[in-house]
Amino acid sequence: MTLKKTRLWVLLAAFAAAPAFAQNIAVVNGTPIPKARVDALVEQLVHQGQQDSPQLQAAVREELINREILMQEASRRGIPNRPDVKAQVAVAQQTVVLRALIEDFVKNNPPSDAEVKARYDALTKDAGGKEYHLHHILVDNEAQAKDLIAKIKAGASFEDLARQYSKDPGSGKNGGDLDWSDPKAYVPEFAAAAEKLQKGQMTDAPVHTQFGWHIIRLDDTRDTTPPPLDQVRPQIVQQIQQEKLQAFEESLRKNAKVQ
Repeated sequence: MTLKKTRLWVLLAAFAAAPAFAQNIAVVNGTPIPKARVDALVEQLVHQGQQDSPQLQAAVREELINREILMQEASRRGIPNRPDVKAQVAVAQQTVVLRALIEDFVKNNPPSDAEVKARYDALTKDAGGKEYHLHHILVDNEAQAKDLIAKIKAGASFEDLARQYSKDPGSGKNGGDLDWSDPKAYVPEFAAAAEKLQKGQMTDAPVHTQFGWHIIRLDDTRDTTPPPLDQVRPQIVQQIQQEKLQAFEESLRKNAKVQ
């Protein structure tokens, strides 16, 4: 073989070996670290919120090199063959495989638009209602509450008396303002009294609850409507996905032979 042909074979051999070498990010003591391992770890970190960048790629490369060095030392000491380590590795491997199975199932069984719309309609069927804008004054005894009602009817400012006498630390400093809320958010006695009021009306008698004695004023009411489908679609999709996954697991368990 001539010198020219020898050089040609060397070049061809180097060209053929290049792709295989490029698939590894490093070789540690003769053991290659495949680039696929870097890609998998980077993908995991990006999924956790980190930004893919040359710096992250370099950090992952160094991390995997350090891991390989430590793994080789662990192998030298026989640690991978210990029964307790084998059991933990088996559990970790199972966890990774099961996570991939779940991701695969969810990806291949997305809720249809019709399913999402039907669930939205079911959830919002009875969702409409009213919100009340209320003010109240909370005191410790009925006599004081009656005295404050008399003062308000005589022309005293409800808000000023609330700031001065109300025991409610949340609303008292704001003149008794409870802002907008569904009456069902309050204790039953308070809600029942509020729902009987007309706009601008105040309770003629103090309302007793577990917290004390209330003077309640209704400022306004407004109808409430459920959020639009597009706003809650992600939550509905997630809910249906969980139900599909649960049904999938239950069907597998039902058909499995467990002794």
